[in-house]
Amino acid sequence: MEIAPDLQFMHYTVAEARLPAEALANLPDVPLETVAICCDLERHVFNPEHTDPKVAEALRATHWYDLREWTTTGPGGARP
Repeated sequence: MEIAPDLQFMHYTVAEARLPAEALANLPDVPLETVAICCDLERHVFNPEHTDPKVAEALRATHWYDLREWTTTGPGGARP
């Protein structure tokens, strides 16, 4: 990805991604086996354009970074 070439994005179900409990608590009516999230699991960065909107909103209340945040005010913004 041109925006953050050091990240490795893949698609997962919410269950596969093992999201934080505080995010899961905000997704009570979402089937965890079918909803997709596009993310770098190691760095906890998700691409909101390729992630279910409900999941993206739930992740914003956690330690996970929205890709735009990562590249501007987050750790990815500190790149030379």
